[in-house]
Amino acid sequence: MDASPIVPVETLEGSLVEKINLLTKDFEKNYGFPPEFVARVPGRVNLIGEHIDYCGYAVFPMAIDQEILMAVKPRQDQHLELSNVNPAYKDYSCELMNFDIDKGVPHWFKYCLCGVKGIMENSSKTKNELKGLSARMHGLIPPGAGLSSSSAVVCAAALAFAHANGLVYKKQELADNCARSERYIGTEGGGMDQAIAMLATQGTAKLIEFNPLRAHDTKLPPGAVFVIAHSLAEVNKAASSLFNCRVMECRLAAKVLARIHGINPDSVTRLADVQFSLNKTLPEMASLAGLYLHDDPYSKEEVSKLLEMTESQLENKILSENTRDVNFFKLRQRALHVFQEAHRVWQFRDICNSGSVTALQELGQLMFDSHSSCRDLYECSHPQLDNLVEVSRNHCLGARLTGAGWGGCMVALVPENGVKSFIDHLKENYYKNLPAARDRDLNEVLFATQPGSGAAIFNL
Repeated sequence: MDASPIVPVETLEGSLVEKINLLTKDFEKNYGFPPEFVARVPGRVNLIGEHIDYCGYAVFPMAIDQEILMAVKPRQDQHLELSNVNPAYKDYSCELMNFDIDKGVPHWFKYCLCGVKGIMENSSKTKNELKGLSARMHGLIPPGAGLSSSSAVVCAAALAFAHANGLVYKKQELADNCARSERYIGTEGGGMDQAIAMLATQGTAKLIEFNPLRAHDTKLPPGAVFVIAHSLAEVNKAASSLFNCRVMECRLAAKVLARIHGINPDSVTRLADVQFSLNKTLPEMASLAGLYLHDDPYSKEEVSKLLEMTESQLENKILSENTRDVNFFKLRQRALHVFQEAHRVWQFRDICNSGSVTALQELGQLMFDSHSSCRDLYECSHPQLDNLVEVSRNHCLGARLTGAGWGGCMVALVPENGVKSFIDHLKENYYKNLPAARDRDLNEVLFATQPGSGAAIFNL
């Protein structure tokens, strides 16, 4: 865990100087007055452990250099002014006491409002004492890429609003707060994205556990470089029921497994709860899921009977608002992925700590195995992502989708001396003939990265 329990207020230096100076000038041009501070929150890449944080399992992300920057001027009234450097994203303004976050189209400013609302509802000040702000955002994380751009916006807005109002929170508190408040927009995610955004430290990946939130520094083996490659198939997870459907399938799998093993289904919501109750290892849980859950999709009627409730009760007590129209659930496949992927996370950590001469090759194989599971069992991949992984297969040590999936990015493990040749290989054999790549700056969607630092405030 970081030595400092709160988000640092740092001195501006290095590559950020030019970025923040440009944002400061842009802010003043837009509003007519200068900002007082800038909040910075990084994106992240999850190295392994996909779709398991909301099931109660540890994940293995690291922060990347790409970030959300939010320049801010605190106000004396309760007005919120939100604007974006990118003209494609429209301005938004409202009063603190009078805004609503509907679950329709997930506009960028709604993620800002999630962060603000999370602080408002967990503040030592009354709502009447809180002040508004004028903010201008510069997003340097490719949207829809699986690099946590939306969660970074929530975190940046929460951090900015808290700092503008003189509120100080521990990093863990902010991470938990932001994870909860992002659900206002309709995403039933876990807490990985917010945790790594707040807790990341330069030079190390993190093994992050939940309930309670704990982060363990893990040094990657010498010579390990990760290359991120955007498939250029974009997905908006909050606009789709696919992500939330997987959350519900895991919840139902947990309850059905609990019922089969004589555990009260009302006492569990996550697959990790069932494992804890049965006191089994992850490989043992995977075996139980394979044995007791059938391969064919479960109908709503079958699940209701197994849980001894009506379909109406199932819809109202267990299913989320945006999954009530789903009629079939693949419980066996989802549970198998979760238990096996959770086991791969600990294997990944152990290999990093082993000092083995074959560590990089072993990590790479785990990454390939993870992608196969995401593709075949969790069905959260995309044909372009699968193609990207296959094009990479014989030119890197390992590769897998990262993030929610259904598009977005691949992360590949590449030896330090092979980074340039690998990137050149992808340019020639993946991007060259891809129509979506013709007008893109490939440096924005294909780049090497190493573990970066977490959220920070820069006073101007």
